[in-house]
Amino acid sequence: MDTKRKDLTARNFPTAEQDAQSAPAASRYSGPESAYRLAFTDVEFLLQDELRPVRMQLELLKPEMVQKRLGIESTIVIFGSARIPAPDDAARQLALAEAADDATALRRARMQVRMSLYYDAAREFAQIVSTRSRSHDTPIHVVTGGGPGIMEAGNRGAFEAGGKSIGLNIVLPHEQAPNDYITPELCFQFHYFGLRKMHFLMRSIALVCFPGGFGTLDELFETMTLIQTGKCRKRPILLFGREFWSRLIDFDLLVDTGMISPQDVGLFHYVESAEEAWGLLEREYGFDLPTTQTGDLAVDI
Repeated sequence: MDTKRKDLTARNFPTAEQDAQSAPAASRYSGPESAYRLAFTDVEFLLQDELRPVRMQLELLKPEMVQKRLGIESTIVIFGSARIPAPDDAARQLALAEAADDATALRRARMQVRMSLYYDAAREFAQIVSTRSRSHDTPIHVVTGGGPGIMEAGNRGAFEAGGKSIGLNIVLPHEQAPNDYITPELCFQFHYFGLRKMHFLMRSIALVCFPGGFGTLDELFETMTLIQTGKCRKRPILLFGREFWSRLIDFDLLVDTGMISPQDVGLFHYVESAEEAWGLLEREYGFDLPTTQTGDLAVDI
């Protein structure tokens, strides 16, 4: 009976993987100029301009399928500059600048030491997320852009807490190598910025934004726009460091000139420490309740 049942449910055709691994016998059609290769194993074919829609679909599907298989349901996204160093690195640069007696380098190094405090804050926050959500019905995983600086700090904090974390790298002329703290099976590389940003939000329950430049601002304002316009579910947006953000963006001017509505400033909250950030999320989602009530925190966009 078992044999018959197995026969009835057996595959009727070989898998694509089986066909791809079937090495054809050497022939006049096995050379690089031949069109005989299976289309889905022919990299030169897949990289043609006409195949862009297929490549975009693959960039959508691969991270989605991997995360689903590994049970990643809810995430917290950490954005921030690739240029903010770890405190130890900042201190070394300061010592070099002092030894060189270079006023410009010294001023820059002192600022780096000051900004490196955000590295420690991101690292601590990721540790808190990984540790305190571990027993939740839906554990929360840290997601970063996978590079150095604040991104490294986020992945590092999760790693040091024994948690998994995700890195969504993108191919760039600079800063494209993944940091050493991403969970290997959750380290992805993107070609398309748009699909990368979509994956940042698909499972996110919150966005935590540290000081950064153009890339950080792009990611922050796209998220704000999606929430403001109702294109995605509202979720907490935390801006680390009121002094930095209030100097960088004059939200009052936007309200006074009618460019945004007064209630739009409620889309975000300023925070100054990792504990304060987690406390705000506890109040938002009830993490501190006796019985875990995280539920289905993330939804597709």
